[in-house]
Amino acid sequence: MRTNNFAIATGHPIATDAAEAMLRAGGNAIDAGVAAGLALGVVHPELVSVAGVAPIILRDGKTGQITSYDGVGVWPKAANVEWFHDNFGDTVPEGILRTVVPAAPASWIRALSEHGTMRFADVAAPAVKAARDGFPVFELLSEFVKSRHREYQRFASTAEIFLPNGKPPVVGELFVQTDLANTLQIMIDAEHQAKGDRKAGLAAARSAFYEGEIARRITSFHAENGGLLTMEDMATYDVREEKTYPVKFRDSEIYCCGAWCQGIAMAETLAMLETAGKQRILKSDGDIDRHFLIEVLKRVFADREAFVTDPDYMKIDPAALLDPSFIAARLATISSTRSDPMPEPGNMDCTLASHRSNAGEIPEYVRGSADTSHVSVIDGEGNMFSATPSDPSADTQVIPGTGLSVSSRGSQSRSIPGHLNALAPGKRPRLTPNPILGLKNGKPWLAMGTPGGDIQIQAMAQVLVQMMDCGKSLEQAVLEPRVSSYAYPGSFAPHIAYPNKVLYEQNLPDNAVTELKSLGHDMESWPPQTWKAGGICVAMSDENGKLTAFADPRRAGTATVNI
Repeated sequence: MRTNNFAIATGHPIATDAAEAMLRAGGNAIDAGVAAGLALGVVHPELVSVAGVAPIILRDGKTGQITSYDGVGVWPKAANVEWFHDNFGDTVPEGILRTVVPAAPASWIRALSEHGTMRFADVAAPAVKAARDGFPVFELLSEFVKSRHREYQRFASTAEIFLPNGKPPVVGELFVQTDLANTLQIMIDAEHQAKGDRKAGLAAARSAFYEGEIARRITSFHAENGGLLTMEDMATYDVREEKTYPVKFRDSEIYCCGAWCQGIAMAETLAMLETAGKQRILKSDGDIDRHFLIEVLKRVFADREAFVTDPDYMKIDPAALLDPSFIAARLATISSTRSDPMPEPGNMDCTLASHRSNAGEIPEYVRGSADTSHVSVIDGEGNMFSATPSDPSADTQVIPGTGLSVSSRGSQSRSIPGHLNALAPGKRPRLTPNPILGLKNGKPWLAMGTPGGDIQIQAMAQVLVQMMDCGKSLEQAVLEPRVSSYAYPGSFAPHIAYPNKVLYEQNLPDNAVTELKSLGHDMESWPPQTWKAGGICVAMSDENGKLTAFADPRRAGTATVNI
């Protein structure tokens, strides 16, 4: 008999309700997480796409096994970096040319098939309802579309959805996506018509997306409008199960995703902080030494830029970034008396990537990172689920008649021949979303993730330090003001670096800001509790199995617990 205890935190109340509905109907954390993830693609359409990315890390409560699915698509077979460079320069242009194979449907269905208990129709029902009936526009959705009005009005099919009557959606009005509801219904109908067991039905739903009517609509539009995606690209795609990287951090073990995303950078961050020890990260007054934390993060990002890409194309073993001697050498380069404007990467025997300096574009730290939400679930049987679905709608074109902004994750590749992260047929862009899981003494402790692009590992590291080194409660740790470095090439086109630049929330104490300035950091403020500093979603279990959850009020998330 399945217990009915659970903890849920997601990026939107409808997604949280969807997860809860699955658990109350007898499903497990994986069923709940998939339902929430699909719902986020509907209710967060500015930041998440049903046809986007969906990296997942989960724990099976029966076996204790931790599994990671990459949930990121690959470049179409027709992609040619020389052609892109000749026609568009160093960065991949906006529009359908940056489309990679949509991975989210395959990722959700793989997790559901291998670790869930429910049908696609069950978990997709809340998403279909929200798309067909509409949901009230919330502040972040309205603000985001308003801030990118020019981008949304470029394409008629996109403007029809996101600029009703030619204007950004207004807070409180209903946001309806009929075509998107119909697309999901096609998958549900295929499942209903399938013969066989639950897994056969899930395979039919998947096939409807990747080999049936939905794929034909997507690829026909590409063929007619100069895109690259073909039926072969869609039909041959499969989500990959990937290695995880467990890192000891204080009295926990944090499981991070691999080098196909920022997971290996998250692991390197924690390895550096663990090696340095609590005594190095905290000052004498018990507050975080933010200078040290920022310098750690800058080195991690330097290493990410120099060494990390789709592991099939890496020149080093990702685990080399976690080698104790490498970690010690990186820590030894940190000065306690001055900021390093933009640190060099660690010493590895391979060719380094190049970067762009500030070229006058509106900085990402001003506009905010255009991607992502999150779902964390833990149930009473020890199942854990953490996923960070993503892909925005402002930088690409909705495929007419489908409601789908198909994965524009190609924005994180480079159109520079020879660059480590140069696009190539079948290659994955280096993904920013990177969900994590944490165990204590081998038992479930934490499922965590956040939106925010390059802010993600910075926000998660600060929350973990606040809890584990400063002794703060989960809620206190999430609410603490954050700092974020931008002294590295950004993950998104045009990949600009801002040496020494640090953004901080205005409620950071004045003495902390003054100290960082005195050490050479170029400080610039955000409003307090800004969405640009992330939106942490955490589900937790203590040593007695008592569950709790919290969703960062910086964004639209909610959390619920049943004990």
